[in-house]
Amino acid sequence: MLPFSVFLRGKRPHYYVAFKNEETGRYLPAISTKKTKKSDAERQAWVWFREGIPSKGDLKVLSLRDTVRRSELTQADAEFIISELKRRGLILSCVFPGAPDAVRFTDYLEEFWDWDRSPYIREKLRAEHSIHKIYVRGMLYNVRKYWLPFFSTELLGELTPKDIERLADHLSVIKSAKDQPLSNIRKNNIMAAGTIPLRWAYRKEKIAQDITRSLVHFSGKFKERIILTPEMAASVFSQNWEDERCKIANITAMVTGLRAGELQGLRTEDIGEDCLFIRHSWNPTDKLKTTKNNEGRVVEVPFPSVLNSLRYVASLNPHGASNESYVFWAGLYADKPMEQRLFIRALRHKLKALGIEAKDFTFHGWRHFFTTYMRNKIEDKLLQSQTGHKTISMLERYSAHQRTKDRDKIREAQREVFSSLLPLT
Repeated sequence: MLPFSVFLRGKRPHYYVAFKNEETGRYLPAISTKKTKKSDAERQAWVWFREGIPSKGDLKVLSLRDTVRRSELTQADAEFIISELKRRGLILSCVFPGAPDAVRFTDYLEEFWDWDRSPYIREKLRAEHSIHKIYVRGMLYNVRKYWLPFFSTELLGELTPKDIERLADHLSVIKSAKDQPLSNIRKNNIMAAGTIPLRWAYRKEKIAQDITRSLVHFSGKFKERIILTPEMAASVFSQNWEDERCKIANITAMVTGLRAGELQGLRTEDIGEDCLFIRHSWNPTDKLKTTKNNEGRVVEVPFPSVLNSLRYVASLNPHGASNESYVFWAGLYADKPMEQRLFIRALRHKLKALGIEAKDFTFHGWRHFFTTYMRNKIEDKLLQSQTGHKTISMLERYSAHQRTKDRDKIREAQREVFSSLLPLT
């Protein structure tokens, strides 16, 4: 029923409106709308109802505010009003007491990246998705260093897309501890520490909208890693190395593209007749864990000398060699492999001995080396099966280096690529 009555009075041409007094149930004195059509009169009445009824003598002024103030509102009424205000663009967000989004955003972020408390991590582990403590620890660090100081009091449900944009703008101007601008890759990692929890909250219906959807990420251009030339690699491995483990680790990385953590996680039982079984990886936080992609793979090694060297290194384990002992063992501890920093330290030492500036070379560069010189020799899918890259785009990133030799010469097989670089017989 309408809160007013519209009618003609006698033979007068204009329609009148009488508003109902909700306190008494009686209609107030009629007022002329100055409209000759009933539809126009009703529209005018609604305007007065929302904005206030013109006074006439002791006529009591009513408005939408008065109506709301006097009405018994339910939770459903409140939700309808808020949704209508959002639809009209009069408000951006609203938080109801006791709702899932009525929590401090900073508390939500800290719980989200807490390994023991996070429902997100429990969900990942239950579904057997790949997630590791070292990654979670890095995200929690980003949250505490960048997100928590920026959003100290806001509730989860109060945030808007503009709030996320403000943080992105802030990251564009701050500098690192070395007084250098943050790299775009670093800024994207920092943003992910908050946007991943926000997108998850939206999927779980904890918030009404995905406020990260319109966010434009920073340019994802990766700094190209410097890799050795084949001639440089051959010269490096022709030298005598002080630690045979480091030499064999570098050679194995060159001919297989294995990650440093995968080499650390290599155990004696993983050495096959003509291949390596990549079942684990190692990092100081998670210790021995599944591979980065949570999937094992078989990596071909068509060089008996490399496999024999791996078996030889494993046999020297001072803690005793067994199927489960590490190939690249640590001298002091039986339950951990040698540190990967020793791999690159030994490589740089040999590069310096050749008069080569070594500081820009990393151990991960061997992975780029392998992918660069193997790309286009075998199908991408086959190459992926060796490197463990999940996508072709990631594979392309690793093989982006240009060869200096004639690009049109016939591609050689894996054996032809690496045999001349190996010092072993």
